Formats: sequence, C-alpha cells, structure tokens
Amino acid sequence: MTISEKENRKRALKIFQILEKEYPNPHPLLDFNNPFELLIATMLAAQCTDEQVNKITPVLFKQYPDPGRMAEAGSEELEDIIHSTGFYRQKAKSIIRASRALVDNFNGKLPESIDDLVTLPGVGRKTANVVAGHCFGIPAVMVDTHFKRVTTRLGLCSSKQPDKIEAEIRIIIPDENKTMFSLVVNFHGRYCCKAKKPMCKDCQVEMLCPYLDKNI
Repeated sequence: MTISEKENRKRALKIFQILEKEYPNPHPLLDFNNPFELLIATMLAAQCTDEQVNKITPVLFKQYPDPGRMAEAGSEELEDIIHSTGFYRQKAKSIIRASRALVDNFNGKLPESIDDLVTLPGVGRKTANVVAGHCFGIPAVMVDTHFKRVTTRLGLCSSKQPDKIEAEIRIIIPDENKTMFSLVVNFHGRYCCKAKKPMCKDCQVEMLCPYLDKNI
C-alpha cells in the first residue's frame, strides 16, 4: 500500500467515525419483512423515492408475497400496482423475470452471495449489496446516488462509475464497517451533503473535505 493509499484509508476511517456519531441510528428507508421484499422494493426504488415505494409495497406483497406468486403475476396487473414508481413496464418485466429465476435456480429462496444475486435479471450490484448487507450480514458497499455524490466530493474515489466506486471503497474501509459506512454516508447525502445546495457550514466532516476547493 502506498503512502497516499494509507492516508486515504486513515481519512476515510476518520470520516466514518465522525458520521457514525452524527447519524447514530441509520437504517434502510424501504419497508420490508424479508429478503425477497427488500429485493423487490430496491428494484422499484430505481428512479423513485423510497417513500413512494413504501406506499405501494403493502398492496404488492399482499397479492404476491413470495417468488412463486410473483413469477406467475400478469404483467398488466403488476404494472397497475407499481405504476406510480415510474418505468413500470420495465420494472414489472424485471421483477417477474427475477422471481422466475429465484424459483428455477434457487428453489424460491434468495441466495446470500452478491455474485449469485447479480445473476437475477434486473439486479445490479447496488441492489445485490443492499440485500446482502441488510439481510445476510455480508459486508456491503451500497452505491446509490447519495453515496456516489458524497464519496466523490470527499475525494475518497477517483471514479464516478458505481462499480468502480464500490471497488475503491472496499479497499479503504474494513469489512466490519462497510455496511454501516454505506448507511451513514447515505444519510449524510440525504440530510446535509445535498445535490444542489450542500450544507457545508453545518457539515461535521468539512475539515476533511476538498469539495469547496475543487467545487466537485
């Protein structure tokens, strides 16, 4: 490890320690009762707010509570339920195909590894990390828009591509902190380091952030 890598890891851990105190109870904002529900809710949350997804999932999971039922869902019926989440046709297609893959390839149960989860149609690494981290205790780096924005502004990543951001963060954050790091950074992006008007004067990690100098 080079000196710069060591310094970046040291700074990342300091940022984590500060944000962990700032957000002592970070948690998923999507409502779910089991891994399958979180998988589907996360797929629906693409280009949609968590709040809107939470409004429709009670109806969705009452009608289609497991992969077997969801795999047999009619496209039009599913589209009607998830219409308000946007991109509903593509989402419905992906949800049905992913459910069928769970039934055919995994006996109707969600696999625990990220590598297996990403084999499901419509499931990328972000969704796989969300499920693996929150449901199976696997060290997860969840790169959503908030995480991408904050880690870029903090100078913790040199890339702006989600998969590469995940790889870079996995190097500098220890396994035991990865999932919690993802959560506190997400919360910081939601409530302080906002996209249009970051609240730099109120930011607890401002002294560790190059954003004002580089205007990232």
